[in-house]
Amino acid sequence: MKLYNTLTQSVEPFDTDRDEIGIYVCGITPYDTTHLGHAFTYTSADVLIRYLELLGRQVRYVQNVTDVDDDILRKAKQAGEDWRAVGNRWTMHYIRDMQNLNVRPPDYFPRATDVIPDIIEAVQALIEAGVAYEILGNVYFEIDAWSDFGKLCHLPRSSMLPIANERGNHPDDPNKKDPLDFVLWQAKAPDEPAWDSPWGAGRPGWHIECSTMATKFIGDVVDVHGGGSDLCFPHHEAEIAQIEPATQEKPFVRFWMHTAMVRYQGEKMSKSLGNLVMVRELLKVHSPDAMRLYLGNHHYREAWEHNEEELMQAERWASKIRVAVLDKGGTGLELESEPYWAAFTLAMDNDLDTHKAIQVMLDLADGIQEAARAGRELARAQEALRSFGKVFGLRMDKSEAEPRVLEGWNVFLGRFEY
Repeated sequence: MKLYNTLTQSVEPFDTDRDEIGIYVCGITPYDTTHLGHAFTYTSADVLIRYLELLGRQVRYVQNVTDVDDDILRKAKQAGEDWRAVGNRWTMHYIRDMQNLNVRPPDYFPRATDVIPDIIEAVQALIEAGVAYEILGNVYFEIDAWSDFGKLCHLPRSSMLPIANERGNHPDDPNKKDPLDFVLWQAKAPDEPAWDSPWGAGRPGWHIECSTMATKFIGDVVDVHGGGSDLCFPHHEAEIAQIEPATQEKPFVRFWMHTAMVRYQGEKMSKSLGNLVMVRELLKVHSPDAMRLYLGNHHYREAWEHNEEELMQAERWASKIRVAVLDKGGTGLELESEPYWAAFTLAMDNDLDTHKAIQVMLDLADGIQEAARAGRELARAQEALRSFGKVFGLRMDKSEAEPRVLEGWNVFLGRFEY
């Protein structure tokens, strides 16, 4: 199996011969979810995990919830609501969308506020490593103290600041040594939540939340770290800087997997632009299987634009696959499944070429329907089609999502009820 690694900017062999594969994917900041871009990221991760499970591998999957953040606090203030209530409501909304899309739940789904003591410990370790400094109750990462800063994004220093400023950086903070230095712990502001720390009451910065949760639930080395490509810089760059100086482990992440952006009306789909296509609205018109095939038909690294005609085509594909798994065969010459297995695994092993893998599924569905008309034996071919469909989270002939999907997400759902 081979996967593209953002760190090396190349497709590399991905070693699956290990007892457990640790995967961390940056989760939602719950204040407006779930749009098609979210769904593309989380279903892409789901396909990887399900394929590894098809290969017989054990996966430890962690996905976080950024439940305390500038955006959450701003949204709560605008709505006149408690920040926890806002986060809980939108997280529950997201969970139900994931259930409807038949997305395998993570094994761990921590909130940032669940790990505050661990975050404080991680910040202290960076101070002791000489790459962070404290001033007036704030703690910052000093990028000039870490020579490897920038190795993931491959950006020149001159390009970093404008991008960081678009993504939450405050360059005019007078406490910083450099405008690019990023906050690890920020001193309490009026009317904001705060926790006690060695530097005074405050709350964590965004970047330190994810690196802390990744290492807490997976370990110092993560096999695959995923998220949208817009997180590569500064978020994931900062995560590396927050782990490697303190642990001396290299690399913190073996493979960085970034999903491309989804566009709509010619622009990247984003909350700030207000051009969101929401999953829940699409599911009022289209089946979950059509949604999964529509998303899966796009390679995770290639940007694409939402297209209703393509979604209608995916609906026809979903119907074809459903009919094929239910077709009645006969006792005639068996339809061989081995060539389809070989083609499917070849596609998936090639950096998750999901477009080709779906074409293999559709070819097999056509073959089954033709063989059914000829009275041929279909059992193993239909078993293969079900296995392929499961990798893409298809329900096929089932009316509900998988029991493990419903039950697994329900465990987390109870934590966010308000």
